[in-house]
Amino acid sequence: MSERTMVRQVLLFIWFVSLSSALGQVSYSIPEEMAKGSLVGNIAQDLGLDVKRLKSGKARIYTGDSAEYIELNKERGVLLIKERIDRETLCGQTTPCALHFQIILENPMEFYSVTVEVTDINDHSPSFKRAEMKFRISESAATGAVFVLERAMDLDVGINGLQTYILKPTDNFSLKLQSQADGSMLVEMVLQKPLDREKQEHLSLVLTAIDGGDPQLSGTAQIHITVLDANDNAPVFTHKTYKASITENASKGTVVTIVSASDLDEGPNGKITYAITNTLDDVPELFEINDTNGEVRVTGNIDYEKARHYQIPVQASDDGGLTDSCKIDVDVIDINDNKPQINIMSKLTTISENSNPGTVVTMINAQDPDAGENGNIFCSVNVNIPFTLKSTNANFFSLVTDGDLDRERESEYNISVTCADEGVPSLSSSVTLSLQISDVNDNAPVFDKSSYEASVQENNTPGLSIFTVRARDADFNQNARVSYLLEDSSVNGVPVSSLVSVSADSGVIHAVRSFDYEQIKDFQFRVKAQDGGSPPLSSNVSVKIIIQDQNDNAPQVLYPVQSGASVVAEIVPRSADVGYLVTKVVAVDVDSGQNAWLSYKLQKATDRALFEVGLQNGEIRTVRQVTDKDAVKQRLTVVVEDNGQPSRSATVNVNVAVADSFPEVISEFTDFAHDKDYNDNLTFYLVLALAVVSFLFIVSIIAILSVKCYRWRRERMFYKSGANLPVIPYYPPLYADVGGTGTLQHVYNYEVCRTTDSRKSDLKYGRPCSESIISLDSSGTQTLTHAQRGKLINEDFDDQQKPPSADWRFTQNQRPGPSGAAATPEVAVGTGPWPNPPTEAEQLQALMAAANEVSEATNTLGPGTMGLSTRYSPQFTLQHVPDYRQNVYIPGSTATLTSNQQQPQQALPPPQAAIAAAAAQSEPPKAAQTPASKKKSTKKEKK
Repeated sequence: MSERTMVRQVLLFIWFVSLSSALGQVSYSIPEEMAKGSLVGNIAQDLGLDVKRLKSGKARIYTGDSAEYIELNKERGVLLIKERIDRETLCGQTTPCALHFQIILENPMEFYSVTVEVTDINDHSPSFKRAEMKFRISESAATGAVFVLERAMDLDVGINGLQTYILKPTDNFSLKLQSQADGSMLVEMVLQKPLDREKQEHLSLVLTAIDGGDPQLSGTAQIHITVLDANDNAPVFTHKTYKASITENASKGTVVTIVSASDLDEGPNGKITYAITNTLDDVPELFEINDTNGEVRVTGNIDYEKARHYQIPVQASDDGGLTDSCKIDVDVIDINDNKPQINIMSKLTTISENSNPGTVVTMINAQDPDAGENGNIFCSVNVNIPFTLKSTNANFFSLVTDGDLDRERESEYNISVTCADEGVPSLSSSVTLSLQISDVNDNAPVFDKSSYEASVQENNTPGLSIFTVRARDADFNQNARVSYLLEDSSVNGVPVSSLVSVSADSGVIHAVRSFDYEQIKDFQFRVKAQDGGSPPLSSNVSVKIIIQDQNDNAPQVLYPVQSGASVVAEIVPRSADVGYLVTKVVAVDVDSGQNAWLSYKLQKATDRALFEVGLQNGEIRTVRQVTDKDAVKQRLTVVVEDNGQPSRSATVNVNVAVADSFPEVISEFTDFAHDKDYNDNLTFYLVLALAVVSFLFIVSIIAILSVKCYRWRRERMFYKSGANLPVIPYYPPLYADVGGTGTLQHVYNYEVCRTTDSRKSDLKYGRPCSESIISLDSSGTQTLTHAQRGKLINEDFDDQQKPPSADWRFTQNQRPGPSGAAATPEVAVGTGPWPNPPTEAEQLQALMAAANEVSEATNTLGPGTMGLSTRYSPQFTLQHVPDYRQNVYIPGSTATLTSNQQQPQQALPPPQAAIAAAAAQSEPPKAAQTPASKKKSTKKEKK
């Protein structure tokens, strides 16, 4: 393509864009045969739309039933070539050739019309239908004889179409070109020089067809001429142009027209033959001509929508080779043979019931290929629906809402859209659109009744189902889900929620507590029904509950008043007549109705023949005349009974005195025997008190027996243990242990039980369970075997003790004693510090003194004394006496007490050790123990 052609096309494109903008629609011009993906134009910019709008509106191209040659790139907002475009295939010889389509947008729905003109390029060369043309020309043909040549075909149009012909050689013939009214070109070959069959019987010419493209393209055809003998006259048609018309869909064999030609020659040279020649389209497939009589008939399907006009070239020739030509112009008459085609461009399947009128539901395009009134379309929808059709453009319709939608009235619409043309008879087509109406919460729950009233008997069980309220919601799904609740209110100052409750799902009203008719006879409250929409809608209803009475109260006697403090008697004079009113029993019943109807009966009486009671009024009257024989003291028992089912009753005692004077009544009633009513509660308390006292007595007996048994077992244990009890050493304060870790802070208790028989004496003390031998001086202590210890003990107690020496005596304050023993004010017992470590002589003196004390204590025990128990505490001290506990061996133990490691000493000889052990555990004699002192001793042992 030359640069000049490209400049022309660019200018033409700019002109089209300017013209389209002025007309309010977008148009583009592109050459045919563009490659796929080539840019057509920036549609977003030309329409003034944002690329985001193309994306959000789901922009798409709508072409109806036509093929899509153009595609939309929503990312860039441009139109691109989707398929290769061949203008000749698309439009044929029609100019201009354009593609028409719409761009559809949603949310909201919009569409824009786009026209893309496809310009021709010189991609086809001229061609002849027949590559060879044969003519038989008489040599007698006169100069200037005209011979029609077959025209060439060029599918291109405009400048690229067929422009001219060239005939070579031009010795005998020249080329004559004539332009036709329809734009075609008539090609004729004119004889310029007479033929001479004798010189040249056959001639060959070349006809070349050339187009106007750049570069130019051409096509050739061969012309073979046979020179015949002389034929003076050529056939001549009666008309150069014949006019005819035919309806589309005409049946095959229908006669279109008849052409006629004449030839002045005779014989074979005057015989004319007709033929359809030199056609560019499908005329030979649609029409045929009788070669003898020139009758033209239909042989194919005539369709107005494909072609509205046909031109049939006809040639008449005689046997001498002379010819003439004419043409037949056939107009096709349209008939209404096509129904309108309905195309859904965009539609909604669901619409909210609160949509505003005028909301677009569906966009429709209707097309009818017929022409004139046959192609005029009008569309409508079925009646009595809130929708209508609006025409937005030629053959474009929008289905919009035309009223308020109500899902509760109609949840779905089947909309029938019918499109019909104006042909006779009219043809129509229809399509049904299904549209669902989505629900919004626009209906509040509605109760079945405007108010409710129910009754329940008193003394009902809590949780009793009284009745059910029910409300219905015309909405759908969650919007129709109804829940029930009580509105806040109070009945006599009490919240209604403490009386009744309502089930949120079922609306069943339950009694929260038992009702009492005497306290509340009826009450009202309101129940609210609320749906599950957002926001929720609600309604309420008034509910009245009536309490029905039950016979749950016995009659109460108001008079006579029953009192146990004094006797109340009614006086009846002996002169009383029959029917004398003695008194009247007055009673009430707090129930209502027949449950409060009371009747009175005489149950017991001293003399039943003397008195009677009114059944309804409770009046006690005399039945007969009072006589002297009647007792002064009369006692009547009256029963008051209600009319309930079952009935309840009460009794009252009436004392009547038959006397004429008050003193007589007093004298008779001083010893009146009153019936005493025993208090059931008092009896219960007396029985309970007796049971408690019996229980405490049994528990005390068991406790005393347990204590006795426990003491007996302890004494048995002490006697059985004997000399096997372990020895716990006593560590004086400020004495170091073997490891040298410091002063021993432990407290050790010693108990000594002595009797007159020293062989049954008992010595026990506590020590840590992990110690068996405790030594304070590992270098100066010795351990005796069990046999040696036994021998020493026997020798010690078998020998007769000598009188104590006076030098070994100490004052009362100097003697060691139990913790808490009496002391003079001079020295605080058990509080002074230990002196310096004593010598061996001082230790021996201390031990002998202790032994002397033990001997004196033993001699002072009288007969019947079981023993002496003394508890020593490590807290007592001797301030002015040498420490006699620095090296002590205790019989029955493997332990040896020694002094501090700083002053090692040797263990005493066995006799001295035995004496020291006995002296260390003795104390001054005491009086025999009383039971009380034994009890104290037992308590100390437990500590």
